[in-house]
Amino acid sequence: MPRTDYCGHTVIVTGASSGIGASFARSLAARGSNLILVARRVDRLEALAGELEKAHGITATVIALDLTSPTAGRDLKAAADAAGVRATSLINNAGFGTFGDFIDEDPARLAQEIAVDVSAPVQLSAAFLPDIIAAGGFLINVASMAAYAPTPRMAVYGAAKAFVLSFTESLWAELRGTGVTTFVLSPGATSTEFNAVVGTDDATAGAKMRTPEDVVTTALAHLESRNPGPSVIDGATNRAAVSLMRLISRRSTAKMMHRMTDPARRSGSKVPAAADTSA
Repeated sequence: MPRTDYCGHTVIVTGASSGIGASFARSLAARGSNLILVARRVDRLEALAGELEKAHGITATVIALDLTSPTAGRDLKAAADAAGVRATSLINNAGFGTFGDFIDEDPARLAQEIAVDVSAPVQLSAAFLPDIIAAGGFLINVASMAAYAPTPRMAVYGAAKAFVLSFTESLWAELRGTGVTTFVLSPGATSTEFNAVVGTDDATAGAKMRTPEDVVTTALAHLESRNPGPSVIDGATNRAAVSLMRLISRRSTAKMMHRMTDPARRSGSKVPAAADTSA
């Protein structure tokens, strides 16, 4: 019997129009949660909302929002209030990455990356935590395996996800005793639009892909566990890799990751400008 009463929650899912976000939405709807689906591609959100309402009898509210906005948290709270819905849980899933040497990146694009990957989870957590605490809900922030090691050619993305990891683990400690379940979810290479938008598999170094459903299954199993810790890594291979990285020097890890992300390792690869999973 799950310890979480999904039927009693209205869950915000950002980046809900594809990939892990859409899988979260489907899994939560099947468990009886109402949803607030957030992304930029409103047509996809509306199609998903209709599918889930018809299949599960839940209510799915669609809110189109640009998470690069410096007022994203306040804007989403205002939009939810205007729609007459009160969120009791939050999954900060939206994010995007860039791939290539830092010196060649567009500073404006990097600023957007930081806004979506770092600022938005902080803003949304601040905006909705009072309601989440009052409802005894949950807060899940999605990081990445990139959070655990230097990530050459994805330097800003890796640093952003390291921030999400540290931020969420700190919230876990602060929120103990409040009735809120908080943790950070770190997927590895996953079959989403990430590499397709990037234009190269070098962004995931040719790693074997997990599915979005695998990732969500890991997250919800952790959520339903008796005493959830501050973080969970999806996949046994990924967990083993993190354990190994803790045993070797940062110098060695950085050099190893630089080799792994080298486009010259893979025939026919190319280095594009950006990968966007904020959907």
